[in-house]
Amino acid sequence: MALNQSKAVLLRVSLVVVALFIAGYIVGPPLYWHFVEGLAAVNHSSSTCAPCICDCSSQPILSIPQDCAKPDPEVSGDTEKNFAELLAEELKLRENQAVENQQHADMALLEAKKIASQYQKEADKCNSGMETCEEAREKAELTLVTQKKLTALWELRARKKGWKEGLANSHAHSQGKVQSS
Repeated sequence: MALNQSKAVLLRVSLVVVALFIAGYIVGPPLYWHFVEGLAAVNHSSSTCAPCICDCSSQPILSIPQDCAKPDPEVSGDTEKNFAELLAEELKLRENQAVENQQHADMALLEAKKIASQYQKEADKCNSGMETCEEAREKAELTLVTQKKLTALWELRARKKGWKEGLANSHAHSQGKVQSS
């Protein structure tokens, strides 16, 4: 009885351990990636923002000073020019990439057309050969039918003259023995 109880306890403990591993397997990766994205956001926001050049000591800690929040007209003008130049450059790069992709697509299309033409020529040759073979087979069948008719005619003539199939086989067989001796 004590052995059964210890087995039941061992079974329960192992089920709890398996359940914890499964829960960790399911919940672990999303939590990990959420944590990593949070760290990246904190590092990114702190490193990209330039410090304000103003005297903020007289302001309360939680409020943003007015002159720090105002955009600088010189900086915004340069930024707009740089942004326009970057957009123009990006458009040129995309246009060049599109032209290059179109050229590759055109070359691939021409190559595909050449290959399709080659396959069509091979198929035509094959069909021509098949037609020739079919004609030759039909001629051979006609020749065979003609030969069978001719053989039947000669056999009929031979029977009328007294030829019997069994006699001819035994006569030919005995001649073969004489020739081999």
